[in-house]
Amino acid sequence: MPVLTRDEAQTRAQLIEVHHYTVDLDLNRGPDTFDSRTAIRFTAHTSGDTFVEVKPAELRTVTLDGQPLDPAALDDNRLPLPGLAEGEHELVLDAVMRYSHTGEGMHRFTDPTDGETYLYTQLFLDDIQRVFAAFDQPDLKAVFDLTVTAPEGWTVLANGVTEHLGDGKWRATTTPLLSTYLVAVAAGPWHSIRTEHRGLPFGLHCRRSLAPHLDADADEILDATRACYDRYHEKFDEPYPFDSYDQAFVPEFNAGAMENPGLVTFRDEFVYRSAVTDTERQTRAMVIAHEMAHMWFGDLVTLKWWDDIWLNESFAEYMGYQTLTEATRFKDTWVDFGIARKAWGYDADQRPSTHPVAPEDVPDTASALLNFDGISYAKGASALRQLVAWLGEKDFLAGINTHFARHKFGNATLADFIESLASGTDRDVHAWADTWLRTTGVDTLTAQVTEAPTDPESWTLTLDQQGGRPHRIAVGLYDHAPADTSAGRAFVLRDRIDVDVPGEPRTFHGARPALIVPNDQDLTYAKVRLDPASEEAALRGLSGIPDPLTRAVVWNTLRDMVRDGQLEPAAYLETAAAHLPGETDLAIVQGVLAFAHTQVADRCTAPADRPAALTLLTTLCEDLVRRTEDGSHPGLRLTAVRHLIDAAQYADVIRDWYDSGAVPGGPELDPELRWRILGRLSVLGAVDDAVIEAELAHDPSAVGQEGAARCHAALPDPQAKAAAWDALFTTDPERDLSNYLFTATAQGFWQPEQADLLRSYIPRYFTDATALAERRGPAIAAAVGRYAFPEHAIDTDTLRLGEQCLANDNPSPSLRRRLADQLDDLARVLKARETQES
Repeated sequence: MPVLTRDEAQTRAQLIEVHHYTVDLDLNRGPDTFDSRTAIRFTAHTSGDTFVEVKPAELRTVTLDGQPLDPAALDDNRLPLPGLAEGEHELVLDAVMRYSHTGEGMHRFTDPTDGETYLYTQLFLDDIQRVFAAFDQPDLKAVFDLTVTAPEGWTVLANGVTEHLGDGKWRATTTPLLSTYLVAVAAGPWHSIRTEHRGLPFGLHCRRSLAPHLDADADEILDATRACYDRYHEKFDEPYPFDSYDQAFVPEFNAGAMENPGLVTFRDEFVYRSAVTDTERQTRAMVIAHEMAHMWFGDLVTLKWWDDIWLNESFAEYMGYQTLTEATRFKDTWVDFGIARKAWGYDADQRPSTHPVAPEDVPDTASALLNFDGISYAKGASALRQLVAWLGEKDFLAGINTHFARHKFGNATLADFIESLASGTDRDVHAWADTWLRTTGVDTLTAQVTEAPTDPESWTLTLDQQGGRPHRIAVGLYDHAPADTSAGRAFVLRDRIDVDVPGEPRTFHGARPALIVPNDQDLTYAKVRLDPASEEAALRGLSGIPDPLTRAVVWNTLRDMVRDGQLEPAAYLETAAAHLPGETDLAIVQGVLAFAHTQVADRCTAPADRPAALTLLTTLCEDLVRRTEDGSHPGLRLTAVRHLIDAAQYADVIRDWYDSGAVPGGPELDPELRWRILGRLSVLGAVDDAVIEAELAHDPSAVGQEGAARCHAALPDPQAKAAAWDALFTTDPERDLSNYLFTATAQGFWQPEQADLLRSYIPRYFTDATALAERRGPAIAAAVGRYAFPEHAIDTDTLRLGEQCLANDNPSPSLRRRLADQLDDLARVLKARETQES
C-alpha cells in the first residue's frame, strides 16, 4: 500500500485548503462491512493534480462538483483527482468499508460474556481511510459534521455531544478545526455514567458486562479527571477547547489510550475486574492526565508533520506525571516514571533503531509510525523535565501559553515551539534544543571522588561525562545514619547540591560522604555510575536511602549495569533479595521484581543457573508475603503473590491455591489470579485442556478467552504447540485471530522451560512472521515482533537467523524495527551472560 510522503503532503497542502467534511456512516449493514458516505468541501489555490485517500471494500460512486468520476481509478488507497481547477470544490464518495479486528480503523468486537457488539474508531496515524475518505495529513485541518445510523438500543459517541434523531440515527455537533486522525466514533449498547463539571458534560462509558466494575471506580476516575481539568486551567491561559469530555473504555485497544478531542478512548483493562495495586491505579490516573493534556498540545495545536510527534507525546507525558503529582493524592508519580517508564526510553535509545526526540528526516507515514516509542514518550518527557529544571517552571509555562495563543486550532513545528519558549527567557533555548532534541543516545555521568592525601577532611568530586548534552542536576551527599536515630534508614542526607555538567571539579571540606548520588531526584536523562565506595555502600544499604526517587535512580543504575555487562545478574538478584523486603515504595518493588524475573532470571541468567534464580525470587516473595500478613500492605502482598505464581517451579503449592480459591491468609483468587495460576500450571504441564476449558466456562469473558488461549499455547505438548502456531500464523483470513487473542496466544507459546520442545520453531518464526506481517498490517506486525519473537532462545543461532531475515527477507517496516531491536537486546543478554561466566 502506498504511504504518504512528506513531500507529497507539502505539495498537497500548497495546492488545496480543506474546509468541511460531511460524513454519514451506516452501521446496520452486517457483521463484516458498513456504509460510508463522505462529502468534502475544499479550495484549490491553483490548478493541478492531487489525490484523496480511501481504503474501501467497494467504492460505489464518486462525484466531483456533481460530475461522476470513475471508481475504477482507485489505485490501492488513492483516488486520483487530475486536472483540478482553481476554485471551490465538493468531492462526494460513497463506499462500503470493512470492519477491523486488529484495532485499526473501525474495530468491531462482540463481547463473549453477553453477545453484545461494540464498535470504535482508532484513526491514528493514517487509518481514517479505513472509515471514510479524507485528505489524510495533519496540517489539512477541517470542520467535521458526522451522522451515524446504528442498531436500535445503541448509543453513539463522537468528538462532540451527540443527539439521537430517532430510528437509530445520531448526529454529533459540528467540530472545531481538527486533523483527520483525531476524528472519533464509538457505538454500541454502552453503560454510561454522565455528570457535569464547570458546565461541561463529562461521561464515562464501557461495555455493559463491565458496568459493575466501572461503577465501583467511577468516583475515583471522575475525581482524577476533575482535578486534572482544574489544574490545567490554572496552568493554561486557553480554556478547554471542545464542547464535552467523554472517556470511553473500549475492548481490544492497541494503545493505552487515544486523545480524540472530546472522546478519549482507553483500553478497557483500565476498568479493573480484579484487585490491583495503588501503583496501577496511579498509572490509570496518569493516563487520564496524559490524554487530557493532549486536548491542548496535540488537539488544539497540532503537529504539522509527523517529525514532530514528540511535541504531542513528550509534552503530554511530562504534563501527565507533573500534574498528577500536583493535583491528586498520587504524590510520588515521578518514582514510577523513573523506575518503569524511563527505562523504556533508556532501552530504546541504545538500540540500532534509536532516533532523535525531534528527528529531522521522517520521510513518510510508515517511518513516522515507528517513532511512537520510548524515545518520543519517556526520553522526550525526561528532556522536558530537564528543560524545566534549567529554564524554570514560570518561564516554561509562559512559553507554552504563548505557543497556544499563536497556533490555536492550527499546526506548529519544532521551530515554532522553540520560538515560543524563547520569547519569555534570556536563555539560549535554540542551543538547548539542538543538543537535546536533535541528537541520539544516552549520556553517562560517572562520579569520581579524590581524597586529598594530606588532608582527610578534604575531597574532590568530578563528574566524568560520556556524551555531549548539558545537564543541570542535583548531587546527593549522604552520611551513614546514627544507629540510635536511623529508624531503619542506612543513610541521612547531608546536602543536595546543584551541579552543571560539564563543569569543573568541586572540592569539599569535611569527611567524604558514605554515599554520593549523581542525578539525585532524577532531574535529567542520563545513565549514572557511582564511584566505587558509593556503589559498595549502595549495594549494602540501598533500601535505607531516605528518598524513594533517589532509590529509583540507584536501582536504575544497577539495572543499566546488568544490561551493559558491568554487574553480574546474580548480584542484582541478591541486591533485590536483600533490599526489597525493606522497600516502602510499591512502584520500586514492582519495577525491580519485574526486571529481576523477566530479564535477569528468564534471560540474563544461564539456563543451568535459572532454577537457583527462581528459587531466590520465590524466597524473596515469600518473605514479602509473611511481612504483609497483618493486611497493612495489600498492594505489596498482591505483587508478591503474583510473582510467587510466576516463579513457581513446582505445581503443588499454587495448585492448592487454585483448588481452594484463595492464598492462605488472602487474597481470594479473583479472575486475574485464577488465570495467572492456570497459566503457570500450564507451563509446568500440571493441567490439561479439560481444566482450561472448565475455567473458561466459569469465566467466558473476553479476558477469559485470552487467558484460555494463553494457557492452551503454554502447554508442553507437541500438539498444543502445533495448534497454537497454526492459530498464530494461519494463511486463512477467515481464521485470523484478533489483535488481543493473537497477543495472548503468542505470550503463551514461548517458555524458557520448554526450550527443547520449541527449538524447531525458531527458524520457522522468521519466515512465518515476515509473511504474516506483510499480510495483516502494522498492528499485527508489531505484535508478532514483540510477543511472538523467541526471546528466550538466547544463543548465536537465533541471532544469525534474525540477521539473515533482516538482510534477505525484506520484512515490513514495523516488523523490521521490532526484529532489529529484539536482536540487539539478544546480543546484550549474551554479553550479560558472558559477565557471569567470566
